[in-house]
Amino acid sequence: MNILDVPSGRPAGTPTPPPGDPRLARLSLNQWTTRAWSLPEAVDGCVRAGLPAIGLWRDKVAETGLAESAKLVRDAGLRVSSLCRGGFLTAREPAARAEAIADNRRAIEEAATLAAACLVLVVGGLPAGDRDLPGARERVAEALAELAPYAGAHGVRLALEPLHPMYCADRAVLATLDQALDLAEPHPVAQVGVVVDSFHVWWDPYLPAAIARAGAGARIASFQICDWVLPLPADVLLARGMMGDGTIDFRPMAAAVEAAGYTGDIEVEIFNADVWAADGDAVVDTLKRRYVSELLD
Repeated sequence: MNILDVPSGRPAGTPTPPPGDPRLARLSLNQWTTRAWSLPEAVDGCVRAGLPAIGLWRDKVAETGLAESAKLVRDAGLRVSSLCRGGFLTAREPAARAEAIADNRRAIEEAATLAAACLVLVVGGLPAGDRDLPGARERVAEALAELAPYAGAHGVRLALEPLHPMYCADRAVLATLDQALDLAEPHPVAQVGVVVDSFHVWWDPYLPAAIARAGAGARIASFQICDWVLPLPADVLLARGMMGDGTIDFRPMAAAVEAAGYTGDIEVEIFNADVWAADGDAVVDTLKRRYVSELLD
């Protein structure tokens, strides 16, 4: 029987690695990739597939309950490669800024309970009607100065995630890895790192040097992968594709991250309507095959 990859429907080019395959030792499922699954379903899916780690989302954790979520993951023997997300720190109004700080403190506490390797921060875009991009970035720096010591006190590492420039206005005023490093480096390395997300940084001509810079400071807190697939959908938040279905050459990026000294989990994070509509186990089987074929073989 031919095995078909999802969502492309083409025959699989690589056999599915079975549970226990050493090539899967660092592979993590970001649970948004199988969005229809609840947290218990995602944990069970990882166990069935032989994945050792999972990336959690706060809303899914809240549905199950924080304590129960931590117990489920712990009892399954899974690592929590990341918790998504904190951030959105660019508001000007004092009340909105205070609420953002309070929410991020809650996120830090949740990450500590879940023993997450890092708390991903999507820093936020420009406030409505605002065109002061440097000012927005400065407010992120100010918030980080307040949050980093709190994270450190809880044993949590914040991970600044630069997003592709098309998201700069509404989601993240950090658009390059170098910009994220500029904000991370004033803080202790155990408190603040950066995310290397293939979807967001693959286009950057300075990426190899930025990854080396991040490695020199031991700043890489998370490595997330998915592909850039054309045409982009009307909702560009759903533009992420399965590895191998798009334009990203993963091997040089993965080699650079490895050379930079990163030894943590490699997390597959896909926002894509076709992937979300597919059977979750089939999606996980495909991402296992593509992880091997696109990054390792």
